[in-house]
Amino acid sequence: QVELVESGGGLVQPGGSLTLSCAASGSSFNRLSVRWLRRIPGGEREPVSCISTTSSTSVYYEDFVNGRFNISRNFAKGTVLLQMKNLEPEDEAVYYCAGLRSCSSYEYDLVGLGTVVTVSS
Repeated sequence: QVELVESGGGLVQPGGSLTLSCAASGSSFNRLSVRWLRRIPGGEREPVSCISTTSSTSVYYEDFVNGRFNISRNFAKGTVLLQMKNLEPEDEAVYYCAGLRSCSSYEYDLVGLGTVVTVSS
């Protein structure tokens, strides 16, 4: 049974940076693609970025990322990172990582409990 745990959230000023981490227990994690999602206060959960599990790992970003975020994974450690820079108040949200079969899917096999990102001066 794989469980996902997000960490790295916190308070950052506009223009600042944070790195979120998604850690998994269970060896099957490396067989899953991983998507970062976020829920803005009062809003719906939305996708942010996805990374595949193929040998030629593919990455995907939503348009609003606009080159500010970088997703990566470490198969040896069983982690997926989301490096975020130039954060804006609009990025304030609860960020979740989710495991899924493919980045072309929006059905999640499992989702973590989230980590809170606050962007404020």
